[in-house]
Amino acid sequence: MATQFQSNSVHLEDNIQTNLESDLALEMLRVVEAAAISSARQMGTGDRKYADHVATETMRHVMETVPMRGTIVIGEGERDEAPMLYIGEKVGRPPVDGVVYPEVDIAVDPLEGTNLCATGSPGSICVLAASERGGLLHAPDCYMEKIVVGPACKGAVDLEAPTSVNLENIAKALQRSVQDLVIIVLERPRHQKLISEIRQAGARIKLITDGDLAPGIAAAVLGTGVHAVMGTGGAPEGVITAAAMRCLNGYMVGRLVGYTDEQRERMTQYGIKDVTKIYTADELAPGKNIIFASTAVTDGALMRGVRFFGGGVRTSSLVMKMASRKVRFVDTIHMEQETDYSVRF
Repeated sequence: MATQFQSNSVHLEDNIQTNLESDLALEMLRVVEAAAISSARQMGTGDRKYADHVATETMRHVMETVPMRGTIVIGEGERDEAPMLYIGEKVGRPPVDGVVYPEVDIAVDPLEGTNLCATGSPGSICVLAASERGGLLHAPDCYMEKIVVGPACKGAVDLEAPTSVNLENIAKALQRSVQDLVIIVLERPRHQKLISEIRQAGARIKLITDGDLAPGIAAAVLGTGVHAVMGTGGAPEGVITAAAMRCLNGYMVGRLVGYTDEQRERMTQYGIKDVTKIYTADELAPGKNIIFASTAVTDGALMRGVRFFGGGVRTSSLVMKMASRKVRFVDTIHMEQETDYSVRF
């Protein structure tokens, strides 16, 4: 009897995880679409904090309608600092009639590129990654030194290697010269040495003011004109980027840096035993059922920003499912009820 019960439990868990990917992908799309529309209404107002606030509120509100037992593992901060979507917050629709919903770990960046949204600049997105329990590293809100490249460059980069060697290896993997490479780097004082090394090696640089998550995704997609992202950015964004790399078959290495003594002490609670460890995407996002969803707020390399028209809204999104190896670019028209409209293409 115990063996039969155990077998049934295993089958139930397998079914739950299978449903996680098949049933929740479009639900997660609905979450980021709603957040992007709310954020886009604040585009160009100059108020980045309020734009982030409405994105967070909207994302949380829609998550409460999703059939899941969700836990925020990367969010807007600790509970005392973030009233909504804080680390450890439980989200999801309450179960009814004994239905068992899947347990889901969720990493969110309600508005990646808050300054970009506030100024109407390209590259702002609403994004999340979801996985089965334990499928995403619980990264503290510190920095991460990282290199992000596409599938052809798997194993070609190393955080311990000189910049020039990494660039040579990337160029060799892509069968081009170093001079043909375009490297994305955040324009920050901490990157002056890195920028100098890239230029001395002969590669070209595209400096960005904010948001290295979207460029990281672009580096793993052919035809975007981006060959790598290098430098130090947010660790939470690094984990979400890693989830995207798992779905896109890309490659990434990252190492936690810039953490406080308090954050270091808490890392053991997150399961981080070696703070000097260099992680790959497989270790940052080890889940087997990863879902990645993002909707553009402003125009970017892969997606167009939110567009409002009489009677509706149009959004451009990217939804990826790792286990089934599906990448979907979704163009959606959200029509207002009881309003005369003309669909525009």
